[in-house]
Amino acid sequence: MLISRGRIHSTKHALAWFEDFVKASGIHVQTATPAVMIAASYLPEPLHSDPMDRIIIATAREHDLTIITRDRAILAYGAAGHVKTLAC
Repeated sequence: MLISRGRIHSTKHALAWFEDFVKASGIHVQTATPAVMIAASYLPEPLHSDPMDRIIIATAREHDLTIITRDRAILAYGAAGHVKTLAC
């Protein structure tokens, strides 16, 4: 979104940039499965309603991952014991 909104300028299409990044870093991209999408709708409250944050949290919970973020709402959700988080 930062590229599409002009906040970051790139000579490369966003998808090509992402694919190059994944290949160079050796990371694994998790698939957004139906189970994760449904789980995102049933997360323990309180949690704000941002759908992307909910998908990130549900994915982390499903795969026992730690979310590294500066997002205060996600960090507070982690502090409440609902997901593993690490502030950056």
